[in-house]
Amino acid sequence: QVQLVESGGGLVQAGGSLRLSCTTSGSIISIEGMGWHRQAPGKQREFVAGITSGGSTVYANSVKGRFTISRGNAKNTIYLQMDGLKPEDTAVHYCNAVRVVAVEDDYLQVWGQGTLVTVSS
Repeated sequence: QVQLVESGGGLVQAGGSLRLSCTTSGSIISIEGMGWHRQAPGKQREFVAGITSGGSTVYANSVKGRFTISRGNAKNTIYLQMDGLKPEDTAVHYCNAVRVVAVEDDYLQVWGQGTLVTVSS
């Protein structure tokens, strides 16, 4: 079974930085794209950043210029470097993978369990 695990969340002061990691497990053959979403208390989950298998990236306007999504050397691992953090960035951050082809099945979308980022003012 395909699983995604996020790490790197925590408490940071406004203006600080954090680096989130997302690793995958399972018999994965290919993944079309991976990305980060977040959900603040009382709000809907929103897109943050994404990266395709070809390396193309896209960002939400709210994080453009502050966050950087990248691939790791390990297969199917991604990072989210978050600089210039603001209190409004406080949220549970989720990693996801889309159009996953695995040995046992194909998955349209797989989500991790999330990691909490808290930015104090």
